[in-house]
Amino acid sequence: MKDMQRRSFVQLVLAAFPLTTLAQTPNVAPNTKPVRVPAGADREEKKRSIGLSSTTYKVLTQESGGALFVMEQSNQTKGGPPRHLHHDADELFYSLEGEYILEVGSERFHLKPGDCVLGPREIPHAWAFAGGSLGKLLISFAPAGKMEAFFNERENRGIKPGAYTTDASFMREYGMELIGPPLVLE
Repeated sequence: MKDMQRRSFVQLVLAAFPLTTLAQTPNVAPNTKPVRVPAGADREEKKRSIGLSSTTYKVLTQESGGALFVMEQSNQTKGGPPRHLHHDADELFYSLEGEYILEVGSERFHLKPGDCVLGPREIPHAWAFAGGSLGKLLISFAPAGKMEAFFNERENRGIKPGAYTTDASFMREYGMELIGPPLVLE
Protein backbone atom coordinates (compact mmCIF):
# COMPACT_ATOMS: atom_id res chain seq x y z
CA MET A 1 0.00 0.00 0.00
CA LYS A 2 2.77 2.46 0.92
CA ASP A 3 4.64 1.65 -2.33
CA MET A 4 1.47 2.45 -4.28
CA GLN A 5 1.08 5.74 -2.36
CA ARG A 6 4.71 6.66 -3.06
CA ARG A 7 4.30 5.82 -6.77
CA SER A 8 1.16 7.97 -6.91
CA PHE A 9 3.02 10.79 -5.20
CA VAL A 10 5.93 10.62 -7.65
CA GLN A 11 3.49 10.69 -10.57
CA LEU A 12 1.75 13.71 -9.03
CA VAL A 13 5.03 15.57 -8.52
CA LEU A 14 6.14 14.91 -12.08
CA ALA A 15 2.80 16.16 -13.41
CA ALA A 16 2.74 19.23 -11.14
CA PHE A 17 6.37 20.24 -11.62
CA PRO A 18 7.46 19.76 -15.24
CA LEU A 19 11.16 19.58 -15.96
CA THR A 20 10.98 22.83 -17.93
CA THR A 21 11.93 24.51 -14.65
CA LEU A 22 15.49 23.43 -15.42
CA ALA A 23 15.65 26.20 -17.98
CA GLN A 24 14.77 28.69 -15.24
CA THR A 25 17.83 27.72 -13.19
CA PRO A 26 20.72 27.63 -15.66
CA ASN A 27 23.49 27.95 -13.05
CA VAL A 28 22.81 24.58 -11.46
CA ALA A 29 23.72 21.38 -13.29
CA PRO A 30 21.33 18.46 -12.65
CA ASN A 31 22.59 15.24 -11.14
CA THR A 32 23.09 12.51 -13.72
CA LYS A 33 22.72 9.59 -11.32
CA PRO A 34 19.70 8.34 -9.37
CA VAL A 35 19.59 9.22 -5.70
CA ARG A 36 18.18 6.87 -3.07
CA VAL A 37 17.43 8.06 0.44
CA PRO A 38 16.32 5.31 2.86
CA ALA A 39 13.18 5.76 4.96
CA GLY A 40 13.84 7.99 7.95
CA ALA A 41 17.22 9.13 6.59
CA ASP A 42 18.45 12.56 5.57
CA ARG A 43 20.12 12.98 2.17
CA GLU A 44 23.19 14.49 3.85
CA GLU A 45 22.98 12.25 6.93
CA LYS A 46 22.33 15.26 9.21
CA LYS A 47 19.94 15.71 12.11
CA ARG A 48 17.73 18.71 11.44
CA SER A 49 14.98 20.50 13.31
CA ILE A 50 12.81 23.13 11.66
CA GLY A 51 10.18 24.70 13.87
CA LEU A 52 8.19 21.96 15.61
CA SER A 53 9.42 19.31 13.17
CA SER A 54 12.36 17.02 12.85
CA THR A 55 13.29 17.28 9.19
CA THR A 56 15.01 15.13 6.62
CA TYR A 57 16.06 16.37 3.20
CA LYS A 58 15.10 13.92 0.46
CA VAL A 59 16.06 15.72 -2.81
CA LEU A 60 18.64 18.50 -2.75
CA THR A 61 18.37 21.52 -5.02
CA GLN A 62 21.58 20.71 -6.92
CA GLU A 63 20.42 17.15 -7.66
CA SER A 64 17.53 18.39 -9.78
CA GLY A 65 19.39 21.24 -11.45
CA GLY A 66 17.36 23.64 -9.30
CA ALA A 67 14.00 22.25 -10.40
CA LEU A 68 13.02 20.64 -7.09
CA PHE A 69 13.76 20.57 -3.35
CA VAL A 70 12.00 17.93 -1.22
CA MET A 71 11.98 17.48 2.55
CA GLU A 72 10.03 15.40 5.03
CA GLN A 73 8.73 16.94 8.25
CA SER A 74 8.02 14.60 11.20
CA ASN A 75 5.73 16.04 13.84
CA GLN A 76 4.68 15.06 17.35
CA THR A 77 3.63 18.52 18.57
CA LYS A 78 0.61 20.40 17.20
CA GLY A 79 1.30 23.53 15.18
CA GLY A 80 3.12 24.85 12.17
CA PRO A 81 4.80 27.87 10.56
CA PRO A 82 3.32 31.37 10.27
CA ARG A 83 1.25 32.31 7.23
CA HIS A 84 3.55 33.27 4.38
CA LEU A 85 3.92 33.15 0.61
CA HIS A 86 6.64 32.27 -1.86
CA HIS A 87 7.30 34.59 -4.78
CA ASP A 88 9.14 32.11 -7.00
CA ALA A 89 8.14 28.58 -5.96
CA ASP A 90 5.07 26.39 -5.89
CA GLU A 91 4.82 24.23 -2.77
CA LEU A 92 3.29 20.76 -2.67
CA PHE A 93 2.15 19.29 0.66
CA TYR A 94 1.66 15.50 0.83
CA SER A 95 0.52 13.86 4.07
CA LEU A 96 2.32 10.57 4.65
CA GLU A 97 1.07 9.99 8.23
CA GLY A 98 -1.17 11.82 10.65
CA GLU A 99 -3.51 14.72 10.04
CA TYR A 100 -2.71 18.25 8.96
CA ILE A 101 -4.71 21.42 8.47
CA LEU A 102 -3.65 23.53 5.51
CA GLU A 103 -4.91 26.91 4.37
CA VAL A 104 -4.09 28.17 0.89
CA GLY A 105 -5.60 31.56 0.15
CA SER A 106 -9.12 31.47 1.56
CA GLU A 107 -9.50 27.68 1.34
CA ARG A 108 -8.99 25.33 4.28
CA PHE A 109 -8.09 21.65 3.82
CA HIS A 110 -7.97 18.75 6.29
CA LEU A 111 -5.25 16.39 5.06
CA LYS A 112 -5.19 12.73 5.99
CA PRO A 113 -2.55 10.21 4.86
CA GLY A 114 -2.38 10.13 1.07
CA ASP A 115 -3.93 13.59 0.61
CA CYS A 116 -2.02 16.44 -0.99
CA VAL A 117 -2.53 20.11 -1.77
CA LEU A 118 -0.62 22.38 -4.13
CA GLY A 119 0.15 25.85 -2.79
CA PRO A 120 0.79 28.05 -5.85
CA ARG A 121 3.42 30.80 -5.66
CA GLU A 122 2.16 34.25 -4.62
CA ILE A 123 -0.75 32.72 -2.65
CA PRO A 124 -0.58 33.04 1.17
CA HIS A 125 -0.59 29.72 2.98
CA ALA A 126 0.04 28.05 6.33
CA TRP A 127 -0.12 24.49 7.62
CA ALA A 128 -0.31 22.88 11.03
CA PHE A 129 0.03 19.36 12.38
CA ALA A 130 -3.32 18.58 14.02
CA GLY A 131 -1.91 16.00 16.46
CA GLY A 132 -3.33 12.76 17.76
CA SER A 133 -0.41 10.58 16.61
CA LEU A 134 2.88 10.92 14.76
CA GLY A 135 2.66 13.05 11.64
CA LYS A 136 4.79 13.06 8.52
CA LEU A 137 4.43 15.66 5.79
CA LEU A 138 6.41 15.61 2.54
CA ILE A 139 6.98 19.14 1.24
CA SER A 140 8.26 19.88 -2.27
CA PHE A 141 9.30 23.22 -3.73
CA ALA A 142 9.44 23.75 -7.50
CA PRO A 143 11.51 25.34 -8.71
CA ALA A 144 13.69 24.93 -5.64
CA GLY A 145 14.89 28.51 -5.65
CA LYS A 146 16.50 29.46 -2.35
CA MET A 147 14.41 27.21 -0.10
CA GLU A 148 17.14 24.72 0.81
CA ALA A 149 19.51 27.64 1.53
CA PHE A 150 16.81 29.28 3.71
CA PHE A 151 16.41 26.19 5.87
CA ASN A 152 20.19 25.76 6.13
CA GLU A 153 20.69 29.42 7.11
CA ARG A 154 18.24 29.15 10.03
CA GLU A 155 20.93 27.65 12.24
CA ASN A 156 23.38 30.45 11.41
CA ARG A 157 20.72 33.00 12.41
CA GLY A 158 20.30 31.40 15.83
CA ILE A 159 16.74 30.20 15.25
CA LYS A 160 16.36 27.53 17.87
CA PRO A 161 14.74 24.12 17.39
CA GLY A 162 11.07 24.29 18.31
CA ALA A 163 10.62 27.77 16.83
CA TYR A 164 9.68 29.10 13.42
CA THR A 165 11.17 32.33 12.16
CA THR A 166 9.08 35.48 12.28
CA ASP A 167 11.87 37.64 10.88
CA ALA A 168 10.22 39.21 7.83
CA SER A 169 13.50 40.57 6.40
CA PHE A 170 15.17 37.14 6.66
CA MET A 171 12.23 35.55 4.85
CA ARG A 172 12.29 38.26 2.17
CA GLU A 173 15.99 37.53 1.48
CA TYR A 174 14.90 34.03 0.43
CA GLY A 175 11.92 34.96 -1.76
CA MET A 176 9.12 34.81 0.83
CA GLU A 177 6.83 37.23 2.60
CA LEU A 178 5.63 36.86 6.17
CA ILE A 179 1.86 37.45 6.05
CA GLY A 180 0.55 36.58 9.51
CA PRO A 181 0.48 34.25 12.51
CA PRO A 182 0.36 30.45 12.45
CA LEU A 183 -2.97 28.63 12.11
CA VAL A 184 -5.07 28.36 15.23
CA LEU A 185 -6.22 24.79 15.84
CA GLU A 186 -9.58 24.23 17.47
